[in-house]
Amino acid sequence: MRISPVARERRHTLAFLDGIRSFAPVFLGTSVDMGNVREHRAGQPSGRRISTVTYVLHVAARVLAAHPEANAALRGRSRVARYDGVHGKFTLDRTLGGRRVVLSAVLPGLERAGLGEIQERVDHFRDGDPATMPEFAGVRALQRLPGPLRTLAYRAATRPLRRRASTTGTFAVSSLGHRPVEAFHSVGGTTITLGLGATADRPAVRDGRVVVAPVLPLSLTFDHRVIDGAEAADVLAEIKEGLESFKGAGSRGPDVPQEHRRARPGIL
Repeated sequence: MRISPVARERRHTLAFLDGIRSFAPVFLGTSVDMGNVREHRAGQPSGRRISTVTYVLHVAARVLAAHPEANAALRGRSRVARYDGVHGKFTLDRTLGGRRVVLSAVLPGLERAGLGEIQERVDHFRDGDPATMPEFAGVRALQRLPGPLRTLAYRAATRPLRRRASTTGTFAVSSLGHRPVEAFHSVGGTTITLGLGATADRPAVRDGRVVVAPVLPLSLTFDHRVIDGAEAADVLAEIKEGLESFKGAGSRGPDVPQEHRRARPGIL
C-alpha cells in the first residue's frame, strides 16, 4: 500500500465537492430520440462538426430562459437569485500537469447564441492548452493553495449570488458519451445539471412503430431547495421535445454583444 497526498491537479475538484455539500439533489432521467439531430448534423457543410453537447446546450438554454424559476441559484436558506441570462457550464476531460482531470467552462448568453457560435466557444476550450490558457489561471492558482486557503478562495469566488452565474453557470451539462454509458447522474453546482450518456442505436417508438434509432440517455439533477419535481420534470420534458423535434429553428440567434461572447472558466 502506498499513501500519498491528493494530486495538486485535482485539488480544484475537491474544493468544488466541498462547496456543493449543502445541495439537496434529486435525480430524473429520460431517453431522447436523436434522429432529427443526427439528420441536422449530417447536413452541415464539409468539415464542420457540431457535438451532442452543443445541441444540448443550445436547446437547454432556450428551455431555461422560459423557466426562470429553474434558471436560479440559492444562497443560505432564504436568498434566491433568478438570472436574466442563461449561462451554460460544460465539463471537459483534459490533461493538466500530466494528469487527467475534469475542468469546466461557463458560456454566457446562450439563450441568444446560435449553434455555430456555441460550437466555436466549446472548441476554444476543448482545443486549448489548460496549462497556459489565461481563462484557467484562476483554477491553476486554486490548485497551488493549501487546503484552508483553497476552501476560502473557492467560497469567495462562488458564494455571492451576483457572481454565481459567471463562475458556476445557471445550468450545467456533463457528458460521458465517449464511453457506452447508459445512465449518468451528476451534480454540477447549479440548480439544473444535465448528464449525457452515449448516443447509440436502440429500439424507439415512432408513429406507433418500433424502429432502431439513435437514442441519447439524458438525466437531469435538480436542487430541491430551489425548485420542486414538477418544474424539473417540465424542464426535462421540454429539452427532450426540443432535441427530438430539432430542425435547426433558432440555430442562428441574433447578434450577441461582445461582452456576452466571452467564455469564462468554470470552477466545476
